[in-house]
Amino acid sequence: MRDCSNRAGFDRVLMAVAATFLTVSATSALAAPSDTPRASAAELAIDAAVPRPEPANVPPPTIGDFKMDSTGAVPDAAKGTDKATEKPAEPGMAQKAAEPKTDIKPTENVTAPAAKPSDAATTTPPAATATAPAPEPAKEPVKVSTVAPADQPVADRLRDMLGAKSLRYFDRKNERAAVEKFYSTRDYAPQWTQAGKLTDSGKGVIARLKDAAAEGLNPADYPVPDFAAATSPDQLAEAELKLTASMLDYARQAQSGRMHWSQVAGDILYPEHPTDPAEVLANISTAKDASAALDGYNPPHKLYKDLKAKLAELRGQGDGPMIHIAEGPALAYKAATKKQGEVAPEDPRVPQLRAKLGVTENPDGTYYDAKVAAAVRKFQESADLKPTGVLDDRTVKAINSPKRDRQIDTVLVNLERLRWLPRQLGAASLGNAYVILNVPDFTLKVMQNGHPVWTTRVVTGKPGKHATPMLTETMKFITVNPTWNVPPSIIYNEYLPALQQDPTVLDRMGLRLERNRDGSIHISQPPGEANALGRIRFNFPNKFLVYQHDTPDKHLFAKEERAFSHGCMRVQNPDQYASTLLNIVMPNERYTPEKIRSMYGRSEIDLKFPTPIPVNITYQTAFVDDAGKLQIRKDIYGRDATMIALLRNGRSKDLEAMVAHSQPSYSRPSGSSLPAGVNFASDNTFSSGPSFFERLFGGPSPMTPPAPIGRRPQPRFTR
Repeated sequence: MRDCSNRAGFDRVLMAVAATFLTVSATSALAAPSDTPRASAAELAIDAAVPRPEPANVPPPTIGDFKMDSTGAVPDAAKGTDKATEKPAEPGMAQKAAEPKTDIKPTENVTAPAAKPSDAATTTPPAATATAPAPEPAKEPVKVSTVAPADQPVADRLRDMLGAKSLRYFDRKNERAAVEKFYSTRDYAPQWTQAGKLTDSGKGVIARLKDAAAEGLNPADYPVPDFAAATSPDQLAEAELKLTASMLDYARQAQSGRMHWSQVAGDILYPEHPTDPAEVLANISTAKDASAALDGYNPPHKLYKDLKAKLAELRGQGDGPMIHIAEGPALAYKAATKKQGEVAPEDPRVPQLRAKLGVTENPDGTYYDAKVAAAVRKFQESADLKPTGVLDDRTVKAINSPKRDRQIDTVLVNLERLRWLPRQLGAASLGNAYVILNVPDFTLKVMQNGHPVWTTRVVTGKPGKHATPMLTETMKFITVNPTWNVPPSIIYNEYLPALQQDPTVLDRMGLRLERNRDGSIHISQPPGEANALGRIRFNFPNKFLVYQHDTPDKHLFAKEERAFSHGCMRVQNPDQYASTLLNIVMPNERYTPEKIRSMYGRSEIDLKFPTPIPVNITYQTAFVDDAGKLQIRKDIYGRDATMIALLRNGRSKDLEAMVAHSQPSYSRPSGSSLPAGVNFASDNTFSSGPSFFERLFGGPSPMTPPAPIGRRPQPRFTR
């Protein structure tokens, strides 16, 4: 079918042209002289046939009266949309088009909508596109401030201070960067105040900082600004940053300690666990209870919480009525003998002495009995007095000293040392199982699910250069029938001087002396009953080369103070210890002490742990025992005295820096100075041999030396 959609427009144009022609013709005819003769009768007939319009005062049409129909140039795709809105042409449209219209404006003619890009592209004349104004570039959206109008002046000051003076409040680079980012993301709105008033978050942080002493910390290290006196935006902004700085200091020291462990000694090594200032800011600012959230950076261990409670008790006694022991005659208890009965002098001061020293049994008893004498002896040990158990004048004066005494200081430094321990003491997959050894108490405990499952006595290192180090490592295997590879320090300091006096001393001790290619020597003792390590060695590889082991010298466990070793720890009941650990890591194997002893022989057997067990070697001179009583032990290595002096010197933040210490040297001594007549187990020159660490704990690819001539290699089994 033919498309007639443009017919109406064509007709209107044609009729307009015809009307124009007739109008011009009529005007010309009227203007001509009336006496013009007609050419002929035919012309007269034509004139009579043509209708003559009435004269009208109408101006001649202009180009504005004629518009092209825009629908004639619209593509087919656009026609479909226009047809839906276009009205059908009415009858007589041609006649209406012929009539001049003076009251219709050109802009009222029907055109394609200008909003449609496709229409504009097809209907706009070239001249129009050339003169059309260029569209304005898109403007960036205006960022709306999220700061309340009342806090905007403080926010403006915070922006200026953090841009120019942040170093004044935050001397640590990571904290300064975290604070700047924290406030910039909140448009520098204050965190601790709102409209000049403290928020709940600010009140919680201030309460926690003021209670720092309850955690064994010094409140003076965390100054709290006076927000009540801050009335101007400058003062509020400065108080805001000061409180943020104190809060970050508290979180950092609560978690890692007021001093780094390297400040105390070079034989301490614990894993670092510093705070992340960005995490602290996010945690405290979003917590419902800011005080509780800040308290969460203190150690979560039961050891810490129990000792903290005892600190409160000690200070509570100091705040309450003081118990004063009057001077009097010396009191001494003597146990009964075959010739003489028990001597327990009676004295009216004894009930006060019982209360003062925490002797709960028979609190009203007036006799100076064995219980009271034992309590006096323990107090004397804690006060660095000779532990005689006799109540003399010097002891009475020490007992009557203010409660801010050595005992509280001892608790404070022990709380500090507990901050060095890892937050997770045990292996989570093993019911949080771990080993903890307290050097001053000479005890070892195996813990699981928060409870002790086994305890034994231990012998630890001598004070001085043989002190047992403080560390956290993981026990990876047990060796049954171990070979004792003599440490280089013992070779240097003990065996070489002994060889100078007696070249046969090593043979008599059952030790083997071997020479390596580089001239150094290696001394070892093969497995057996007389081996210095006994029958079992417990291995947790560490840089100090210490371990736990059995011993043939069982008599030392009967002593109260047991610091006799070269640094390693001797265990009283190693077969029970081994079976306890193996049943934790391999419960289906059902190890017993009898099963462990059945492995005793002359061949080394390694029992590897599928999951290593953490070993924590601590130095707790103050702790709470299983009965809930505070126990004080002698500071055998002088750690307490060192830490008390450091904490009193006022250099709080300086103490957090790590101190570099010279590392222990494990180079083997040269054998060039050995006297004549010393017998070697072999004169192999295969290589310099494995290092002492590899001989002790194994290495990634240890070399196995050939067996000495005339000797069979010692077999080693791994299970």
